[in-house]
Amino acid sequence: MIDQYLINQAIEDRRHLHQHPELSGKEYETTAFIRRRLETLGIEILNYQPPGTVGFFKGTKGTKTVALRADIDALPIMEEGDKPYLSKNPGVAHMCGHDGHTAVLLAVAEWITKHREEIEPNIMLIFQSAEEISPSGADQLIKQGVLDEVDAIFGIHLWQGLAKGKIGLRGGPMMASVDDFEITIKGSGGHGSMPHETVDPIYISTHIIQALQSIISRSLNPMEAGVITVGKIEAGTTYNIIPDSAKIIGTIRALSPGAVDLIQDKIVKLTKGICQSFGATGDVRFIVGTPPLVNDQKEAAFMEDLICHRFGEDVFEPVEPIMVSEDFSYYLTKKPGAFIFVGMNGEKSQYPHHHPRFDLDEDVFPEAIRLFVEILKRYK
Repeated sequence: MIDQYLINQAIEDRRHLHQHPELSGKEYETTAFIRRRLETLGIEILNYQPPGTVGFFKGTKGTKTVALRADIDALPIMEEGDKPYLSKNPGVAHMCGHDGHTAVLLAVAEWITKHREEIEPNIMLIFQSAEEISPSGADQLIKQGVLDEVDAIFGIHLWQGLAKGKIGLRGGPMMASVDDFEITIKGSGGHGSMPHETVDPIYISTHIIQALQSIISRSLNPMEAGVITVGKIEAGTTYNIIPDSAKIIGTIRALSPGAVDLIQDKIVKLTKGICQSFGATGDVRFIVGTPPLVNDQKEAAFMEDLICHRFGEDVFEPVEPIMVSEDFSYYLTKKPGAFIFVGMNGEKSQYPHHHPRFDLDEDVFPEAIRLFVEILKRYK
């Protein structure tokens, strides 16, 4: 069991962080708050570029090093609702739960300092900036060497999409990649009454948009998963003028690097082929985002066994892959580890992540803290 004072401290920390959110890459006050707490606890702070903080604790054996990660950034959303700890920063709010992740890991940090003799591995506490944007905060930390001495890494997400009382994960692909694309079509504009004298990029864009969905239905292996979404079209200035160019903007999501490569290759070929057939030119630009999140099979099995034996077989929930992305995936491309959902769906947490009325259910904090603690106690 987790001491009540740690749970109360986590709730207090979470509400403070919720009232003072900061956008990705700008979490300097949040970082200062975390650093003060770790320094008070006597935990060594490693030299990594802020924002974000990495703490280090030497275990009783120190032959292996386990990393635990929490993301710390908020979203550019105007919070709605009447809870007493609403964001005090207009237009910025913790609508994904990162305030809870940070508070939970701070509670784990305090637990560590009071149970030193129970911890065999070295521990890295990663409070990571910029999960919500690209370039990713995880990728930046990896480039600075944060995983060089790490044997395994674990992270959690307080998850509205999973029933309260459940803890779930899966081995292998669990969350999708996300990459953006911009397709620029260059034609030849003119008056709307004389389309035969133009090469209409808007009309061409409709063919491209239709053709993009054929990649998923006719090129991607049906046993794979992929999504192509066009979310924005830019073209024209008024109703009766055919413009010179048009732009299609969207995202690609997939559960394997191979699927990502295939989709990107097909987007380029379809765009160039369709544009050429109409006498236009097409240029495709990809904005590389987050890779698929693929849990290591061995560490996922370790977590399933831990959850079943320490929390109960009825608590463990094998989850299906989802097409949401998470930059914890960067860590898993370098080191074995697992990402785990702590379910909280219920009356308190009924709105989805990124909704203006999203809220955490703080009742699940004890399970989240204990989950990290059990990892540290059982990892050999």
